[in-house]
Formats: sequence, structure tokens, C-alpha cells
Amino acid sequence: MEPVKDQSLPLSHNKPARMTSRGLYAAASYMASAVLLVIFNKAALSSYGFPNANVITFLQLVCSCLILYAMRYWKLISFTEGELQSSSNNPATIVSLKTLAQTLPLGLAYLLYMIVTMESVRGVNVPMYTTLRRTTVAFTMILEYLLTGQRHSRFVICSIGIIIGGAVIAGARDLAFDASSYSVVFLANITTAVYFTSIARIGKSSGLNSFGLMWCNGIISGPILLIWSSIRGDITTTLNFPYLYDHGFQDLFLIGFGWLIFGGLPFDLLNVAGQSLGFVGSALYAFCKLKGI
Repeated sequence: MEPVKDQSLPLSHNKPARMTSRGLYAAASYMASAVLLVIFNKAALSSYGFPNANVITFLQLVCSCLILYAMRYWKLISFTEGELQSSSNNPATIVSLKTLAQTLPLGLAYLLYMIVTMESVRGVNVPMYTTLRRTTVAFTMILEYLLTGQRHSRFVICSIGIIIGGAVIAGARDLAFDASSYSVVFLANITTAVYFTSIARIGKSSGLNSFGLMWCNGIISGPILLIWSSIRGDITTTLNFPYLYDHGFQDLFLIGFGWLIFGGLPFDLLNVAGQSLGFVGSALYAFCKLKGI
């Protein structure tokens, strides 16, 4: 499960910030966890042909909530902005029902975002997946403009243009191109943009920080996903999955290197150039955000 982003929109104009060692550690940790999640999900859904993405999503939600609860219990984090850790450790009262109700639209947007994103990695190789997912920022920019009329600097627009250009070049020479798989990735980008916009409109008014929002997302989405998976028979299918007890399927680090042997990863110079261009655009966009340009 991908961590909750900062409560401000990805494209908002923030004050220039100086990167600290703690910030570098957080960025590196986020990047490592995001990459490992993509590789694990790709290995499970494609290499092993695991049919139930909903079950993986549910288990990741459970793990996320358990980790958040443990960190809060040991007073490493809190769930609210500008307040001391409360004395209550009862999972049912950590966040009030009123706050949960307030964050319900965000939780539902998060659930849709998680489900579609999980499915989007199934039919696209990892390099093209990451390249196409970088275009999410363009969908968010469009949604921001439609909802709030927000405009952005030429530098930001230029960086997004480079990202889109890289995706177009890479996609044009993707020898494993599959229109339906690409459509699911772009649908994932749309749901991601909706989720980011929901964070900006709901997150700040709730008084919760990123940890608190992630907790509410898990509490809201988890039971819904469990019920839905039970109705669909996904849990039974999972228990009967032939590779369920296979050592390779269960070992994250062994599977992590599975990208080296994934099928549908052909080499093409123009494809690599497009992916590299997308990476340059992402780096330029990150620089613009960091400097508040």
C-alpha cells in the first residue's frame, strides 16, 4: 500500500524548503518502499498469476494499520497536527466517529485508488509502469484547474510536458504494448488525481496529519474490501491458490529480484530514451516544488 502523500496538493505552490538529513532519509525510505511494493505486486500478479489483487490490497491495509498503531502506542508518532499524543490506545477511539465520518469520502477515494492501482501493474512491465504513472501529475493539474482554477508556473508546466513527452516516446516503442493495460494505468492516474485532490480538500479540515489520514483510510477501506472480497469468493480462491505456500511466492526479497526475469521487457533504444526523458521531467518537477517555483 502506498503511503499517504503530504496533505497539500502535489502541484501546490509551497514556500521554498531546505532539504534536511531527516528529509533525505524520509525521501529515500519512501522511494525504497514504493519500489519494493511495485516489484512485489508485479511479481505476485504477473509472474505467479495471483488472481486476487483485492486480497493483496487488504493485507497491505492491515499491515499499514498495525504498523501505525504500534508507532503511535510507543509515542513515535501522533495522528493530529499540533497536539500531544493522547492517552487513549483503544483502536476504536483513537479517531472519533465524527472525524471518521468527515474523512469517509477520502477513504472511499483511497479505496478506489488502491484497487485500480493494484490492477494497473498486472499487464505492464515495471519500467513502462513507472513511466506512465509519472503522468499522474498532469491529471492532477487538470483536476486542480477544473475545480479551483489554479494555475502553475511555466517551469512546472514545462517539467510536466517533458514527463508526458517521455511517456509518449516510450509508449510508442513499447514492444509489449497492450491497449487495455495502458488504459487501466491511465485510469489509475485519474483515481490518484482524485485522491490527491480529496486530501487537499478534506485532509486539512479534519485536523489529522498524514499518519492520521492513513489510519482513517485503513479503518474505512479495510472492512469494505474484506466484505467485498468475501462476497466475490476471493478469500476462498486465495486459500486454494497453488503457489500460496511456495517459498518464492512468500519471500519478498527473492521476489524483489524477479523483475530481472519478467517477460515483456524488450530493449529498444527509443523506449529507453523516452523513459529517461520521463525521469528527467520528474527530477525537474521535484526541483521546482522544492524551490517553490
